[in-house]
Amino acid sequence: MTKPEITKTYAFPPAGMPPRGDNPQGAAVFTTAYAFIPAGTMRDIVTSFLPGWQQTRAWIIARPLSGFAETFSQYAMELAPGGGSNAPEPDHDAQAAIFVAEGTARLTLGRDSHELRAGSYVYLPASAVWTLWNTGEVPFKFHWIRKRWQPAEGLTAPDAIITHDDDVAISWMPDNEGLWGTQRFADPLDIRHDFHANIVTFGKGGRIPFAETHVMEHGLYVLEGRARYLLNQDWVDVGPGDFMWLRAFCPQACIVEESERFRYLLYKDVNRHVSLAPFGAAR
Repeated sequence: MTKPEITKTYAFPPAGMPPRGDNPQGAAVFTTAYAFIPAGTMRDIVTSFLPGWQQTRAWIIARPLSGFAETFSQYAMELAPGGGSNAPEPDHDAQAAIFVAEGTARLTLGRDSHELRAGSYVYLPASAVWTLWNTGEVPFKFHWIRKRWQPAEGLTAPDAIITHDDDVAISWMPDNEGLWGTQRFADPLDIRHDFHANIVTFGKGGRIPFAETHVMEHGLYVLEGRARYLLNQDWVDVGPGDFMWLRAFCPQACIVEESERFRYLLYKDVNRHVSLAPFGAAR
């Protein structure tokens, strides 16, 4: 018997404005160990317009902060029809991961052109020459993770990656009955990569059965489903469009009790020695 095809959804900031009668306190939390930024806070009045981009607005939901998470920035980008950029990245040393939530666009990378759609994933190495333009009649919405590539002796920059959610198999964790797994868009054994942007998937009843505590910083953007997530010492109810921002060593765990599926886009820094230079010194 053929299993029915599962429709995938990819959350994005809701924009607009909440009803005037909503509780302004909300659920957003910023602590010394983590930040929880609910989807409901990502409204029109907190967007930015960026140099080099036309008919585009951005929700900047993570940026390097001294003493917090220092390795990456994360944007949610919305391109109106006809919007885009011929000079999208101002930092020559920045690499990027792009994950598409809605719409269609044309990416040029060097001399090659690629059509992107919901579920497309792109890795762009540092100094890549690329452009991106909305080719559809509705807004093009994507998540954009930026990080400066950290060179290491004997390593060259990674190659570009252009693929799709449907084309990357889930690697299931052992002894978890197919209820916790990760789609790895980059080969985890390729140490040229100094960050990974993966999709983590849980089924109903899935969980992280211990409080992960590690050196990697995290950005977790919930794509679909609901769960309870441990952030440091706090259990937080999370759902589509919510963002969790974790500094190094912040304990985390997850329990999925109601949703048939819970998925999030995960950033983590990997594969490099820790700098021993005094904090703030040139590296």
